[in-house]
Amino acid sequence: MMAPSATVSPPLRPVDASKAAPKATTSGSKSLAVDDMMGQWSDFKFAPIRESQVSRAMTRRYFDDLDRYAESDIVIVGAGSCGLSTAYVLGKHRPDLKIAIIEASVSPGGGAWLGGQLFSAMVMRKPADVFLQDVGVPYEDEGDYVVVKHAALFTSTIMSKVLQLPNVKLFNATCVEDLITRQSDQGIRIAGVVTNWTLVSMHHDDQSCMDPNTINAPLVISTTGHDGPMGAFCVKRLVSMQRIEKLGGMRGLDMNLAEDAIVKNTREVVPGLIVGGMELSEVDGANRMGEYLSSQELIMCL
Repeated sequence: MMAPSATVSPPLRPVDASKAAPKATTSGSKSLAVDDMMGQWSDFKFAPIRESQVSRAMTRRYFDDLDRYAESDIVIVGAGSCGLSTAYVLGKHRPDLKIAIIEASVSPGGGAWLGGQLFSAMVMRKPADVFLQDVGVPYEDEGDYVVVKHAALFTSTIMSKVLQLPNVKLFNATCVEDLITRQSDQGIRIAGVVTNWTLVSMHHDDQSCMDPNTINAPLVISTTGHDGPMGAFCVKRLVSMQRIEKLGGMRGLDMNLAEDAIVKNTREVVPGLIVGGMELSEVDGANRMGEYLSSQELIMCL
């Protein structure tokens, strides 16, 4: 029996430096493109750096952001599909607003990285396709609904759009521990959020008390999803502070009723706090919507 032939890597073609035109950077200096470097790895070397430069570059920018967004115009709680879509629409159309997003997880996106039961495709009912067109996500048109080939394509695209907006800051691995309140003519008004590192919040019971931080904002938009360890946090806090009597509790799955209800009923539940997405279902006793996300993207668009 003959042994299989060895796998041979294709030969690298040397780059003709005379044909490789350096590209200008935004600073005006000349920089090679990736294609210009192909095949020339023997002399490759990164630019030098000192460890303290890395530390200072990260911490200076982060603490500048904490200072800038300590007074925000809008705080969005939760960076799932609803929160990210909300940030995109508001940030794009109102560049004058400072918008802070607070996300408990290290990785934003909520449950929108996969479709139902860990399948890849994402299904959206029309007219949610207009939002996909706006952000530049391709899809297959199936008549009354469209299919994105992988949910992660939508989530990564909307996230990249949001993160590029100069007036939006995402604070991930950070959770909302409480709501800031103020007395008003309408009763208690929500005036911002109380924040902490998520890992700290998870260990209040087995470590000494570690006090939080705050962000003031005249408007908080809560999109933390259905009830869970971090889900429906803001509306559960409204109940415990006796601002609303009780939650309606999310009902069973009904695809045809659920999404319309979320879009139509997204509102200011108490002064200063708008609730949307599946968190709203917990307030209203609306139906679960299933494995598609049309309403989550359209809430702040319509």
